[in-house]
Amino acid sequence: MSFAVGLRCRECGTTYPTEARYSCDECFGPLEVAYDLEAAKKVVTRERIAAGPASIWRYHDLLPDHGGEPVDLGAGWTPLKRADRLAAELGLSELWLKDDTRNPTGSFKDRVVSCALSSARQLGFTTAACASTGNLATSVAAHAAALGWPSVTVIPSDLEKSKVAMTAIFGGVVLAVEGNYDDVNRLCAELVDSHPDWAFANVNLRAYYAEGSKTLAYEIVEQLGWELPAQVLAPIASGSQLTKIAKGFREFTELGLVSGPPPVMFGAQATGCSPVACSEPKRRAARRSP
Repeated sequence: MSFAVGLRCRECGTTYPTEARYSCDECFGPLEVAYDLEAAKKVVTRERIAAGPASIWRYHDLLPDHGGEPVDLGAGWTPLKRADRLAAELGLSELWLKDDTRNPTGSFKDRVVSCALSSARQLGFTTAACASTGNLATSVAAHAAALGWPSVTVIPSDLEKSKVAMTAIFGGVVLAVEGNYDDVNRLCAELVDSHPDWAFANVNLRAYYAEGSKTLAYEIVEQLGWELPAQVLAPIASGSQLTKIAKGFREFTELGLVSGPPPVMFGAQATGCSPVACSEPKRRAARRSP
């Protein structure tokens, strides 16, 4: 069962039913899946979780409702490896690495796509789609193939051929757009209205899609012997993964599955694509200005 009760705006708190909606009508803020954690406390235990499958769906009570069997290729429950030599090199007493390259299509995107397309089937969609620069396209195409659905992945035209080939292996349509990822994303936002039966994993299903990322936090806690880490470093990307990992730690704490102070969260970006990191010095300067 799932203890999801609908959608809630992260900015103003307005609630919505479980539907394909990605922004708030009141303030245009982002929506996220809301859960009845008080009810979940009576059911969700460490033992119940441990008895589940070796995938993200061992946490099905705390994921969006999939209406039956989830679209599960085996995403999640990836290794958490202790890295003592790297820890010594960095001057740390202890360091663990979460290896999400072990997911079915080689990236964490399988976590979020499994959630998104499980919800898509429940909501009555019939075609899987996404805007992508590579990894997401491959994951959407793979999960759509498992469902027996057609897929449409929209990518920038200059994407590396190896990434395009990985997506094409699973069938479906690959649309190359002249422009960058922002152009691709804008086109997909327009296609949502003209193709109401298309489930765009990271557009009209974004609230459900994003929930998959918090399973990283759940797994880390469980693999550390039901303990919270002191600090977590994660890629920022669009920002969703970092915030959802933090949400996962909060939910486990609220459910009484773990106790202690929340981990200190750090976000990292590659130098070649670092808008958040580059903007931080400007924000600090603005705060210091009279």
